[in-house]
Amino acid sequence: MKRILVGIKRVVDYNVRVRVKPDGTGVMTEGVKMSINPFDEIALEEALRIKEKGGAEEVVVLSIGSADCQQQLRTALAMGADRALHVQTDATLEPLVVARIFRKLLEREQAFLCIVGKQAIDDDCNQVGQMIAALWDRPQAMFASKVEINGDKATVTREVDAGLEVIEIDLPAVISSDLRLNEPRYVKLPDIMKAKKKPLETIDPAALGVELKVSGKITKFEPPPQRTKGVMVKSAQELIDALKAKGVLA
Repeated sequence: MKRILVGIKRVVDYNVRVRVKPDGTGVMTEGVKMSINPFDEIALEEALRIKEKGGAEEVVVLSIGSADCQQQLRTALAMGADRALHVQTDATLEPLVVARIFRKLLEREQAFLCIVGKQAIDDDCNQVGQMIAALWDRPQAMFASKVEINGDKATVTREVDAGLEVIEIDLPAVISSDLRLNEPRYVKLPDIMKAKKKPLETIDPAALGVELKVSGKITKFEPPPQRTKGVMVKSAQELIDALKAKGVLA
């Protein structure tokens, strides 16, 4: 079966103002709206479109995290995914550990394509997709703004500093979605009801043989400094003098 595996991460909704806990140990999530990472939602939409064009037979979504992640997985199923996999753990995982879990499940599911968001909006690491490709020893196409599947190859248009770059890669492969790849579909109430009956498998990380070790530790969270009030100047010379006073110009 031609199967696509899509990564889904639970994050604070992008419309919510993120607040740091008073003790600096993390961000406040109690009573805060959580949603699918926007780039992952785009990745899922692309997988569904590939399936609808006959390029795949099944779309499987994967999330790694606490029991609450099942809410976002059900949303992904309502969008159109066929099955969901939930690797349940309360541990804070580094990108490399996440990539190792993906590799194990890619091998188990025999997927021909793995699509993930280019980064998560909570940590902005932009590492998992590249690490999956390296561990899986398969081609990668990051920051995709257009994807075309042609048999055992994929043509990917990717956004780079100089503009657009078009590459052709062999499948199986890993692709990460950029913002302009597509516009995710709206989830309707009947689809939400149908999603409740779709299979959602909970997996213990130990069953995959992946050690959840942590090589780094976050010691403190701090909010960004507040922006100072702007100052209006009447002339270019006044602006230069103000910048010199601040030490910006010599």
